[in-house]
Amino acid sequence: MTLEEARRRINELRDLIRYHNYRYYVLDAPEISDAEYDRLLRELKELEERFPELKSPDSPTEQVGAKPLEATFRPIRHPSRMYSLDNAFTLEEVRAFEERIERALGRKGPFVYTVEHKVDGLSVNLYYEEGVLVWGATRGDGETGEEVTQNLLTIPTIPRRLKGVPERLEVRGEVYMPIEAFLRLNEELEEKGEKIFKNPRNAAAGSLRQKDPRITARRGLRATFYALGLGLEESGLKTQLDLLRWLREKGFPVEHGFARAEGAEGVERIYQGWLKERRSLPFEADGVVVKLDELSLWRELGYTARAPRFAIAYKFPAEEKETRLLEVVFQVGRTGRVTPVGILEPVFIEGSEVSRVTLHNESYIEELDVRIGDWVLVHKAGGVIPEVQRVLKEKRTGEERPIRWPETCPECGHRLVKEGKVHRCPNPLCPAKRFEAIRHYASRKAMDIGGLGEKLIEKLLEKGLVKDVADLYRLKEEDLVGLERMGKKSAGNLLRQIEESRSRGLERLLYALGLPGVGEVLARNLAAHFGTMDRLLEATLEELLQVEEVGELTARGIYETLQDPAFRDLVRRLKEAGVEMEAKERGEEALKGLTFVITGELSRPREEVKALLRRLGAKVTDSVSRKTSYLVVGEAPGSKLEKARALGVPTLTEEELYRLIEERTGKRQETFAS
Repeated sequence: MTLEEARRRINELRDLIRYHNYRYYVLDAPEISDAEYDRLLRELKELEERFPELKSPDSPTEQVGAKPLEATFRPIRHPSRMYSLDNAFTLEEVRAFEERIERALGRKGPFVYTVEHKVDGLSVNLYYEEGVLVWGATRGDGETGEEVTQNLLTIPTIPRRLKGVPERLEVRGEVYMPIEAFLRLNEELEEKGEKIFKNPRNAAAGSLRQKDPRITARRGLRATFYALGLGLEESGLKTQLDLLRWLREKGFPVEHGFARAEGAEGVERIYQGWLKERRSLPFEADGVVVKLDELSLWRELGYTARAPRFAIAYKFPAEEKETRLLEVVFQVGRTGRVTPVGILEPVFIEGSEVSRVTLHNESYIEELDVRIGDWVLVHKAGGVIPEVQRVLKEKRTGEERPIRWPETCPECGHRLVKEGKVHRCPNPLCPAKRFEAIRHYASRKAMDIGGLGEKLIEKLLEKGLVKDVADLYRLKEEDLVGLERMGKKSAGNLLRQIEESRSRGLERLLYALGLPGVGEVLARNLAAHFGTMDRLLEATLEELLQVEEVGELTARGIYETLQDPAFRDLVRRLKEAGVEMEAKERGEEALKGLTFVITGELSRPREEVKALLRRLGAKVTDSVSRKTSYLVVGEAPGSKLEKARALGVPTLTEEELYRLIEERTGKRQETFAS
């Protein structure tokens, strides 16, 4: 490459990166994936190193982000600059990072590091004077951010007052949206035909920058803190590990995992372990942050114009794949909403083959401008749901076809109705609505009718033996014997499981009935709050809003469903069939007041063990903290074990857990099977 060719490419890359910085940091609407952005920045850095005469102080490699949008929030200057991090993608690059440290310090390693989960959220800065929170702001361009104090204070774990801290103090951290809250929010938005968020980071940024803090408060945001700006010297802290513990002692949430490592090889061991359990985390993590543990070395090494020399982000592998959209089919859900589903050329992502992807609703398709035949970039939203990240429009040939919505229901032929951007089948007898409702009702996390598979549901509907879930409790052996692959023994087993499902309790029933926006967590919260179905049916909209984690959209959807005569009639018939309509007593409350976390593989399904613990009054969470009573350790445990040891949290093997239950209840654990 000649000097002139390099100049043109460098200028092109700088313009591209500045544009994408603006989309990411200011508009919270990125057009490319993180992996694609990293590739652009990496190419620019390599060219600037090859042609140092073309370096410029205003290059994106020397800057953090983009200027804040002054028209929306008050700009605020950080007392000390907030830096970004340089990236590593391989063990060789981590070794090169350590070698740079060795050269700069004039001594050989290996050095001791703290390794922390790199939470994919929005960086924030809290400023305290004499222990009182003065303001909170986004990072912005590293020098000036946007003040979002009122919205930050909707996160209950952020302390307003501190004791025993430096007179002027900056505390840095990340605001993020837990994956469960992200999926629930998108479900609510999708149901209304509104624009959904592409990933938890965008959802967190969009929620924190709401003009109405009440909206922010309902989004379930969390925060985790990991650094000090102003006040670090005055704190007297010696290591990053001490700093994290100090933050926790002062009341700041430190929810990301962290561990100590010696040398690049030690970092690699932790990285590989955390990579394996990445999808069990309650938040999105796109890598680990590696920092020299000894703070005095930070002062010796200092910073480049953009990033510290004592820390680096070791990124997880990119998990987006290119494939083609072959066709679009339309599915009818249990509420009648018609959802477009893209049929893809199969592609392998995060350990499984992906051949279908939800296209959500009309708004989503319009925003993507996706067409049949397009090449698309696919990832898993929240690490769970396959989703189109963006359309590769540069690969279009002109043969792509627009997606046409059907005018009639693809299942029953009834004319569809359109509510905003949502298409629905209004036919109450639509077989798709009935099939989906029964399938969900019988699923393991709902009423757990194990013998009721999809083929059998189709046969029951086809023969007219059931029209809805209440009819399941009227089935007799003679109705079932003679159906395909259904003998006397199979019929008896199914009827026994249907009988057992009557006593699952209100929590499972509410989830099974598919109330709008109600997953397992909200079903549990509703059952705990109201206690009985009768009380819930009487609930006002205001009372529903008092339930933990119920937002306005969900509350309205639940309220309208509860008032629907058809729903009330279904509840009446279920009650007449003997289905329990009260919240279950929490076993013998044997484990009340205890909080458990599970890591590694157990001898029985993890969800089953969690359900057992909850029935006995325990709380089960996904991350280890000071409030954790016990960490249950199975085979091949992950980083949670290291964190538990660092915090002094007691551990139990699976066998020790069951002995604890037996001691507390006087019963063998087999009697608690779910």
